[in-house]
Amino acid sequence: MKRSSFIDIGTNTALLLIADLDPVNNRIIPVLHRQTIVRLGKNVDEQKIIDHAAMQRLIQCMLDFKALSKEHETESIVAAGTSALRDAKNRMEIIDEVVMASGIVIKTLSGEEEAALTFTGAVAGVEDAPERFTVIDIGGGSTEISMGDMTRLEQSVSLDMGSVRLTERIFANQPPSETEFYAAKEEIDRMFTGKLEPFFSGREHVFGVAGTLTTIAKLVSELNEFDPAKIHNYPLRYNQVRHLLEELKSSTVKQIIDKGVPEGRADVITMGTLILHQFMRLLGVAEITVSIQGLRYGMALKELQQLHDENSNPLQGRLP
Repeated sequence: MKRSSFIDIGTNTALLLIADLDPVNNRIIPVLHRQTIVRLGKNVDEQKIIDHAAMQRLIQCMLDFKALSKEHETESIVAAGTSALRDAKNRMEIIDEVVMASGIVIKTLSGEEEAALTFTGAVAGVEDAPERFTVIDIGGGSTEISMGDMTRLEQSVSLDMGSVRLTERIFANQPPSETEFYAAKEEIDRMFTGKLEPFFSGREHVFGVAGTLTTIAKLVSELNEFDPAKIHNYPLRYNQVRHLLEELKSSTVKQIIDKGVPEGRADVITMGTLILHQFMRLLGVAEITVSIQGLRYGMALKELQQLHDENSNPLQGRLP
């Protein structure tokens, strides 16, 4: 048994999973979940630079996550960065500053790597998984869609289309004007064009991960507080998403916060909901199963497999 920390550094949010890895029974046993809205990707779409303030927010978050990891006696910390770090011209400077301040080394994932790890993580531990399924991850800077089964990934795509990126690019107002809302819908449809066809065979069973999906599930289920047990495996229907979108597109940021959306997500949840709505509409998805898992669990599965291989072959990696 090994206890490790896994950190997913997204465009908007940084997520921590502390888990015990059991290679004998091939299990991931969650110990602690944490999330912090860092908004690392603020203005990165336009400037391609992570600014000093965002870097300081990231460093403080990593120091907090390291303290939690020490408190829970983890043996290792694995951290991965996604869209914002992929896009930033100064990503190596940011990574170096984080290492110097916290000792945490961040690996920048490609879109393909992110999609593959998210795909496996979304259904980790699922019993009676469908023969074929699709996973969608709507992030702040990108959206990943993957399809396959429990044994292999068949198709995946990573699109530079996220809730933060498109909000900064298109919405000058909150709520958006009719012109802005229509422009966003047109841009999302354009970016989906030619990308969704391979996923039609997996549209009957779709899993949705990350903050946009879990926030939408919380809103439509009218929970006062975020309850992972009630959100995980929540069956989110297309009509629920459509009705929520109608409500959000005429709401101010303050009104959205009053509905229970965190301040750092309230200004981008309308766009995130629009991306989900167009995905479900264009692909003909009637229902999505919401998963609180995702990239962190994919990272954990990867390390669990390495532990399993080492236990199966204890001489592996040793010189003769």
